[in-house]
Amino acid sequence: MVEKSREHNISEAEWEVMRIVWTLGEIHTGDIIKQLQAKKNWSESTIKTLIGRLVKKALLKTRKDGHRYAYSATVTQVQMMIQVSKEMMDHMCDMHKGQVLIELLKDMPLSKSDISTIEDELAGKESKAPAVIKCNCLVSGQHEC
Repeated sequence: MVEKSREHNISEAEWEVMRIVWTLGEIHTGDIIKQLQAKKNWSESTIKTLIGRLVKKALLKTRKDGHRYAYSATVTQVQMMIQVSKEMMDHMCDMHKGQVLIELLKDMPLSKSDISTIEDELAGKESKAPAVIKCNCLVSGQHEC
């Protein structure tokens, strides 16, 4: 059997389902419904539709557990966040990515450990970093956006 390829393009509602599964691990349909109905005003059928879409996108796997189904994620939350962020950054001009990251960091909650790791990563990149990143929006690369 060929494994379905994962689709990383998911809706805000599908993110809500995935966040519950990532947080609680393997979880039954009823428990997902209970969690989401406490948080959102969604019907049971809407939630089941979202679960079905995530299974079809190969982001959730299903296990039959007696008369119930249990779901678990096929990708970690961090893996998904990295992939989606990379896909978004691929659409941006190289010249402005640093500015975007700086603005994101200003509003992002970070632990002391995260900050230390970021500092280490930046220190490692500093010696190889060019003075200026060129615009990659046009073939010639000589335009500044």
